Amino acid sequence: MKTTVFAGSPYPLGATYDGKGVNFSIYAENAEGVDLCLFNTSEDPTESVKIRIKERTHQVWHVYVPDIGPGQLYGYRVFGPYDPQQGHRFNPNKLLIDPYAKAIAGTLEWDNALFGYEVGHPDEDLSFSEVDSAPFIPKCVVVDNTFDWEGDRPLRTPLHKSVIYETHVKGFTEQHPDIPKEIRGTYSALAHPITIKYLQELGITAVELMPVHHFITDRHLKDNNLTNYWGYNSVGFFAPDVRYAGNGIEGQQVHEFKNMVKALHKAGIEVILDVVYNHTGEGNQMGPTLSFRGIDNAAYYRLAEDPRYYMDYTGTGNTLNARLPSVLRLIMDSLRYWIQEMHVDGFRFDLASALARELHEVDKLSSFFDVIHQDPVISQVKLIAEPWDIGEGGYQVGKFPSGWAEWNGKYRDCIRDFWIGADSMLGEFAERLTGSSDLYLDDYRKPTASINFITAHDGFTLHDLVSYNDKHNEANGEDNNDGESHNRSWNCGAEGPTDDEEINALRAKQKRNLLATLFLSQGVPMIVAGDEYGRTQQGNNNAYCQDNEISWLDWATKDDSLLSFTKQLIAFRQAHPSFCRRKWFQGMPIKGVGLEDIAWFLPEGSEMEDAHWQHDFARSLAVFLNGQGIRSLNDDGTKIVDNSFYIMFNAYWESITYKLPSEKYSKSWVKMLDTNLDVIEEHEAYAAGTEVLVPARSIVLLMSKMVD
Repeated sequence: MKTTVFAGSPYPLGATYDGKGVNFSIYAENAEGVDLCLFNTSEDPTESVKIRIKERTHQVWHVYVPDIGPGQLYGYRVFGPYDPQQGHRFNPNKLLIDPYAKAIAGTLEWDNALFGYEVGHPDEDLSFSEVDSAPFIPKCVVVDNTFDWEGDRPLRTPLHKSVIYETHVKGFTEQHPDIPKEIRGTYSALAHPITIKYLQELGITAVELMPVHHFITDRHLKDNNLTNYWGYNSVGFFAPDVRYAGNGIEGQQVHEFKNMVKALHKAGIEVILDVVYNHTGEGNQMGPTLSFRGIDNAAYYRLAEDPRYYMDYTGTGNTLNARLPSVLRLIMDSLRYWIQEMHVDGFRFDLASALARELHEVDKLSSFFDVIHQDPVISQVKLIAEPWDIGEGGYQVGKFPSGWAEWNGKYRDCIRDFWIGADSMLGEFAERLTGSSDLYLDDYRKPTASINFITAHDGFTLHDLVSYNDKHNEANGEDNNDGESHNRSWNCGAEGPTDDEEINALRAKQKRNLLATLFLSQGVPMIVAGDEYGRTQQGNNNAYCQDNEISWLDWATKDDSLLSFTKQLIAFRQAHPSFCRRKWFQGMPIKGVGLEDIAWFLPEGSEMEDAHWQHDFARSLAVFLNGQGIRSLNDDGTKIVDNSFYIMFNAYWESITYKLPSEKYSKSWVKMLDTNLDVIEEHEAYAAGTEVLVPARSIVLLMSKMVD
């Protein structure tokens, strides 16, 4: 079948509808020919129209096709040398996904035809497959970008006022009894009034969504009746994944995602995306040919010295080559698209160190950062790094440049260690509590560079952290060999569920200790969905392949007491700027007050000296936060003033009596928080210099009356 076509334009890349037809454009530097393939339905085994693209501008192949529009299904076939030993893997028998596709209809069906080589051939990936993969690969969709945003604008919630909630689109609502069954697990469910009310009452300012870029499930998981639930296996950096679409998969998922963002924004909640630009779902040299590999393998991936193989800094078999202009453009175009067209408010970059590798070493001055910093769109949203990869020198906590926040893995490890009673923790605990100045101060960054977390999707939930000494990942089918073995966890005396009331009471208190520490720390708090009410994964600390009750939030068994405590805790933090400071503590007297902005105390009431920080056995300390020592101004230029606070931390296994400091700090105090209790409210009052008994493994927070 023939159709009339025109030369079209090389930019923008992807498929662009202009009201009369569609411009198609694809980058393939080393290709010798490109066919555009149009399909009538997603079930068609082969294309109805094949168009040889004849126009090529600066390595970009382009064509304009009139009289087609949104909903049109398409893919590409790319011609060139099949020479894996030289890094080239062109195979026109493989239908390919457009890297710039805005929507992808359906998911792939695993078959040997998806591989560029003959599976089982003695020459392995050096062999050549002549089988057509079109029946088994999902088709790209032309979309219409028009949408009524109803005046939606970026919320731009300051980081120091942010509370981030990491969640999974499906898992959050899949078992929610008050969400209509037909939309559970979808973008629409996340925008449902029930969901939004819950997030608002909890005090969340931003949801950080685990990957929503279109991804694939590895074949070995599919063969074992498992799936890639987490989604860290992208093949479409512009396309919202169809698995979370409730209203249709041929472009409707784009509008559904936009409606979700609009609804969350109306509720004052930002949307941050967890993005995976460090690798793709095509795996190593034995992986399938789905998109980048067949379009131009050498122009997208970091190849090894022997170009048959890939550099693997990600543990997935390949690494995208962010050193190349074409790949940098792909990443930046994707980020701008999600900001400008989809209205998201920021990104968390998975294994971000892999993107910063100029040669082998991680380079914080790499072109990746240069391009982001000069971009007037991307540089203005929240940029959060997972500051490590699995390669040599990949652990880069504290080393990302200005303008970036980081998942602070050292915060996580330190706070866990402190509450299980590890030795030599006081000095580091103080650093982590006050924003980790040892990591960020020298780079002119603020406490908000530290994204503080105790748990995340990867690892134990908060409940499991205090209920298991060891991981229990048998359901993953890897003989419990996957997942982290050193979890800094403590089961409080029994492994897993128990009827022992004392153990359960201690676990409940430890959860309150960990949450209270998190929300009383300087920096940006992040919790993982369900931790606020005691969600368990039955000890599985690597539930990446569990699209079932192990991973889904169980709303029927939530701990209402813990949920209420967490709500009060977040509200308390948000009400008191003493815990949300934009600038570093200086430990210097405040003009007109004569007190330092912060001071550390021994339990006996005297200020700590240098030698005290070195006591290996010490597990208890107190800190004074001066509410008049906040070195920032309100938006109207007035001074920020708050109550002062005296917080006593006792990670020791016995009760300790603390003596309160002199009247210089406050004449009287009232107890507001005690992690032996599950409420945050005014309790008994104490005069300066009196003694307070702080029970074993607990926090007591005292608040002064406001000083005019």
